[in-house]
Parts: sequence; structure tokens; C-alpha cells
Amino acid sequence: MKRTRILAIVLGLLLFLPLTVLARGIDPVASTDWLQKNLVQAKLVAIDIRKVEDYKAGHIPGAVNAFYGAWAIAKDGLGQELPADDDLRDVIGGAGIDPDSWVVVIGKTDTPSNRADIVRVAWTLRFAGVENVAVLDGGYDKWIADKKAVSTDAVKPKATSYDGWFNREFLASKAYVIGRKDIATLVDVRAPEFFAGQKKLDFVARAGRIPWAVNLPVSLPFNADGTIKGKEALAALAAPVVGTDLKKEIIVYCDTGKNCAVWWFLLHEVLGYDNVRGYDGSMQEWAKDANAPMAP
Repeated sequence: MKRTRILAIVLGLLLFLPLTVLARGIDPVASTDWLQKNLVQAKLVAIDIRKVEDYKAGHIPGAVNAFYGAWAIAKDGLGQELPADDDLRDVIGGAGIDPDSWVVVIGKTDTPSNRADIVRVAWTLRFAGVENVAVLDGGYDKWIADKKAVSTDAVKPKATSYDGWFNREFLASKAYVIGRKDIATLVDVRAPEFFAGQKKLDFVARAGRIPWAVNLPVSLPFNADGTIKGKEALAALAAPVVGTDLKKEIIVYCDTGKNCAVWWFLLHEVLGYDNVRGYDGSMQEWAKDANAPMAP
């Protein structure tokens, strides 16, 4: 009898093992085929961050509309900031997301800005304590190109009271950037002409870069169709700039804090760099401080 009970326990564990492995997480870059197969997963939440009129015209079946503007707001004179903690909890809970949800972020990929929107929301969710977050590779555009099913039925999420733990170590302030000057690798993800001070956006007070920064443009990780390059290609782009020490601290910045989320996500989630922070104020905040050094 005892032997039979032990055998039953072992068999039970073997049957449970695949579910345990499956529950460990999802790949940070989800293909359209993977999402199509996993839409039936109870813990999966697909969020579509496009404008409501685009969502109503057609969306991935089961996807919840959670427009980008709720995830990055204007605050303290800056254009792309995290909402207040309670407001962010409301946005996440209102989308039906729990800390243990599998979240796939969906958006348009027809422009560089739209591509960055998707990853910025993914970064925000990781900051807010959701462990399993993915971006849909190629976004809604790829879903349509692959001739996947589309729905016009609006999805009303089951709202939750979100209680995730916020990962403050994913953030860098201006003071933190200055304090880590000789320790962290500071990465400017803007285009080379902005990095070199040849161009600037109107809302950025001064042209140039933070003097000790290196350049890793945000355009590099994407293919022409808006999909993300493979892991080996990403590593080949990143390693010459940030090195291969996965424990090395890295801080990424751009003009507003949105585009730098792309390299934060790819470095931290895809390539496995342990200690990556995003400077949310970025050049919009830095350049308006007359005491903040600039180059060239």
C-alpha cells in the first residue's frame, strides 16, 4: 500500500511538472503565432494601447483597450512621466491585470514612436511589479499581415485591485545619473545627430548630450517591418557599446524617457543585463538645468 501511494505521488508530480515549467514565465518578445495559441490562457491579458477608435475598428480577439496616454503622462513640465503610484495602480487594475498575469502589449508599429509606445508600456508594467510582460513582435500590423483573426467586440476587463510591488531600482533620477558618473555606463539612445548636438527637439532646451554618455540608437533593434531583431543580432549591437558584463550597471536615457525604454527592455529582459535603469526625465529635464553639464 505504501509503495502504491509513493508511486501515485510521483506520477502526480510528473503530471504537474509541465504546468510548473509553463508557469515560470513568457518570452519578452511574443510572436503572433504564440499569442494566437495562448489567447485561451486564463492568466493571459492582451492589452491594446492604440486609440479607442482604432481598437473599435478591429483588434485581436480578447484584447483589452488601454490607451497609451494613461501610461505616460505630462507632469512637472515633462512630457512622458510615470503616473502617480495610485493612478498607475488604477490603470493596471482597470485593465484586469494582476501581478501574476501574463501581459502582452499590442500597438501599432508603423512609426518609430508607435514602436516605442509599446515598449514603454511594457517597461511601466515591469516597473510596477508585473513579472511576465511581453511585447507583440511587429505589433497589430504584423497580426494583420499574418492574416490572424480580428474582432470588433469590445472587451470589458474584470477590474482588479492591483497590489504589485514597484521596482524602484528600474528608475534613475537626474541626481542619480550624476552620482553614478564614474560607475554606471550611461547610454544615450537618440539618433547620432542628436547625440552629437547637431539637432534637437524644440522642447529640449539645449542641444548635445550628457558628457560621459555613449550612443546606442533606438532605431537599431528594429527590422523594417517593425519586428525586433533576434537575440544574437541584439547582442552584437549592444556589446560593443555596453560591454558583456551582465552585472555592470547601465542607465539609459533619450529626450523624454519613452525611447530609452526600448533598450532598457531589450538589455534587461532579452539579453539578461541585471542592473539597468531608465532616466525618466531624460534630456528634457537635464537640458533645462543650466548647471547640468552638456557636450559637445
